[in-house]
Parts: sequence; structure tokens; C-alpha cells
Amino acid sequence: MTRLSFRIAVVFAAASCVLVPRLHAQQDTVRGVRIGLTYDPSIKPGLVVLPIAGALGDSVRAIIARDLDYSDRIIVTPLEATPVASRQANGSLNYALYAKLGAVGIVQATITPTGLRVVLHDVGKRAVAGSQDFMLPGPGLARDWRMGVHVASDEIENWVTGQRGIAQTRIAYVRAGVIRVIDSDGAFDTALPPTGDVVSPSWNPTGTALTYSTYGVNSRIYVLDLRTGKARMLAATPYNTNITPVFTPDGSEIVYAHSGEGGTDLFSVSSNSGGQDARRLSVGHGWDNTNPSFNPDGRRIAFTSGRLGHPEIYVMDADGTNADLLTTFDFGDQNYRSDPDWSPDGRLIAFQSMIAGRFQVLTISLRDRSTKLLTNDGINEQPSWAPDARHLVFTSTRSGTRQLWIVDAESGRMRQLTHTAPSRLAAWSPRLGAQVGP
Repeated sequence: MTRLSFRIAVVFAAASCVLVPRLHAQQDTVRGVRIGLTYDPSIKPGLVVLPIAGALGDSVRAIIARDLDYSDRIIVTPLEATPVASRQANGSLNYALYAKLGAVGIVQATITPTGLRVVLHDVGKRAVAGSQDFMLPGPGLARDWRMGVHVASDEIENWVTGQRGIAQTRIAYVRAGVIRVIDSDGAFDTALPPTGDVVSPSWNPTGTALTYSTYGVNSRIYVLDLRTGKARMLAATPYNTNITPVFTPDGSEIVYAHSGEGGTDLFSVSSNSGGQDARRLSVGHGWDNTNPSFNPDGRRIAFTSGRLGHPEIYVMDADGTNADLLTTFDFGDQNYRSDPDWSPDGRLIAFQSMIAGRFQVLTISLRDRSTKLLTNDGINEQPSWAPDARHLVFTSTRSGTRQLWIVDAESGRMRQLTHTAPSRLAAWSPRLGAQVGP
């Protein structure tokens, strides 16, 4: 295995912006640098990503710039129209120039033979505020190598905004009965070993395993270890349909829907056992209860139930008690709300709702039950939150065929993730590191 290294200096420049370092310069080898940057929170800070020398320099720069842009918290300030000679002043960066460009920061990366080092410079003090080293598993441009660059991008975002990015994540989804995993920027779309009639993948909290179900009558629940590529079947609740499995937030159990003569109910089973310890959480009485999704602390479950005669979103305690109807509002002529996904910060639940004959993606606040419509073009369904509790991946027909799209729930900005149809049933991973996933 080869290892390449980059030295990244993040230099902040703005007349009205002040860096508040939380780590002294001499602590430059300590992991977890945090730098507070003061700026108007109503305006996204601008960063310039400088050109990078070396054979892989252009690729590194493109990845970092794209990651920061996709964060929707940072504006990547264009530099191409600025003459190279003007970027230096007395042998140093021309901070006044970058301030005029509207940038509050400069990302400067240098390829070195020893590792990836990220250095943060306080422009006001013209001193190093802190630094951190990263390792990039080789070879260059391979999937783990790119993940190492994503880790650096997310850390830069954390320093600037106080919020860690989502570049170091992947999205599992289904195409033609096969689970595939794609990087959050659309790179490395890879098929996983289970093939044929596979649906509803869901990640464990460490990103090292997926649970999924097979499709059709007598479907089964499986757990796929992404480190070994081996899948094992859970023997719980045999016969009939077993669907929509999810891990609990601590990864110790899997909750899924099982259909029987009394309807479809939610069951819980240990994720490490053979599945013989299944216990019922809901009592269907002829209704269908499906699509479980946990709140962050694992104490509550959102799910879809048809107990009113049509699907709606309910919330109950993790032991199956105290079920409460969440979607009590009415958008119009059709009442059909399903596929809830609880945001990682616990504030919102995303779901799909039938509006004017088409599914659209919405969020509902757990505080006051206010709703926000995120889509209106085409059919949009099956939302899944990113770990930043800001972005959602969902299935949409807006391009003419079912593809995965990503929306920033705050600004409404959209981007297409997949380009080969049909793509559906997406699940966003937790934050990963290099050499974690498939």
C-alpha cells in the first residue's frame, strides 16, 4: 500500500472576520483542531482553493472544492480569473487580494511524501492557529485515497463553520434488485455481492454493515458485513413478508416489519444473533405497520401505519407503547404519508406524501408539527437523511427516469447523484473513514 501526503494550509482573510483559535500553535500534532471563525451567520463564508502542484494536484483541488461547494455552507470563490503574479505579496499570500474577492479563507494544499498535514493560519495574527495530520491510503485516485481527501474537506468545513461536512459518506441504494454503494459526490458506484430481488438497505451506526430484505412472499432479513462481503440471514419470523429493516442507533438490534394473519407489525431482533429472539413491538389488528425509523437516542420510533384506513406517520416508544399520530394535517384530495426518516439531530422527520396524485418529499418538525415541502417537480419519494441533518437523498423522476437526487433542506438546492436508471431506495451512511466500506 502506498501512502501519499498533503500539507493543507487554510488561511483566513477578511477585514471583518476574526479567528478565535481554541488550540495553540505548538499543539500542531493534536487531532481534532477546532477554530472559531466569526462572520455574519446569514451569509455563507467564501473560501478560495489555491492551485496545487504535482501530478495529483488538480484532482486534490477539484475534490476539496467540490466537497466544500456541496456542503451548502460555504461559497467556493473562483480564482481562475485572477493573475498568478498578483496572488503573492512580498513572498507571501496577498491577503488583501483575497479579501477583495470576497473570500474569508484560503485553502492551500501541498503534496509531500510523508502524509496529509492540515495547517490553519490566522491571517489577522499571521500565525499558525493549529494543524492536523491525515493519512491517505494509496494508490492515488483509488476509492480509499479519495476518502482520505474527503476527510480533510470535512475537517476544513468544521473549522470554518463549526459543522462537520458529509463528504466522507456513501449512499446505498437498489438498482435492478442489486444493492449498490456510491460516494456522496457521485464517484465509485459499486455493486455489492447480494444479487437479485434485494430491497431496503439500511446502514449500521459504524458504517461497517448493511441490513436489507429480499423481495416478495417469504422474504427474509439479511445482514451484510461490508468488511468481509459475507451476508447472513436472520431466522426470525419465518414465512410471509419481512421488510424495511433498520438498525437501532447503538447497532445492537434490528427492527423490521413482518406480515402475518393479523396484519403487518414491527418486530425487534438482536443484530448479532441468528434471529430466534424476535419480539413484537406493535399489534396490527389487521393494519400494516412498516418503515421504522429511530430518533437519535433510540427511545422513539417513527413508522407508517394504515390504522386510519390510509397510511400516516406515527411515533411510538421503542418498546411499542404510546403510539401517537404525527401527520394530522391534510394537504388535499389524497391522504397517503409514508417512509419516515428521523433526522440525526432529532428535530425533523422526512417523509413522502401524496399531493395532487404524485409523491413529494416533506419534513415535519417534532417541536410544533410544522411542515416544509421540499420537492414539487416529478415524483419524489423515499427520503434518507445525511448525518449533517441538513441534506436528504431521495428518488425522483424529475430527469425523466427514477434517479437519486440530493436536496439541501435549508436552501432547497438540488443535485443529481445517479445517472443510470432505475435507482431507488437510498440510505445515507454515517460518516466513514478510509478503508471502512465496500
